[in-house]
Amino acid sequence: MRIEDNAAGLGHIGVPARNLPASVIFYESLGFEKTHTFKIPDGAKVAFLSFKGLTIELYESKECAQKAGAIDHIAISVTDIDDAFEQIKHKGLKILDDKVQFLPFFENGVRFFTIEGPNAEKIEFCQKV
Repeated sequence: MRIEDNAAGLGHIGVPARNLPASVIFYESLGFEKTHTFKIPDGAKVAFLSFKGLTIELYESKECAQKAGAIDHIAISVTDIDDAFEQIKHKGLKILDDKVQFLPFFENGVRFFTIEGPNAEKIEFCQKV
């Protein structure tokens, strides 16, 4: 399967936040609705907020740049993460993960991997399990 046939659309935009509660309040004031909250294995908190088809992943980070360009990654949802990983490997693109990763988000978890673009931007490919 070609990667463009595997893509299901924009998954989310990842934004680091030094103060997660304040960031959630800010986005809620713009009309976003908090849909999920999680803790990752290191204890950091993550919140997903949605507004008219756009989803933002806010996650706690002390290393937040707090300036223009501070968006961490753009995620593309795919229907088959293993196939997407193989397709990206065959394209010779710079993969930042040595294998498909897993986090216990959503009902059954999410599998993902990240690549680096030509401007050092990160693009995540993800599939809810």
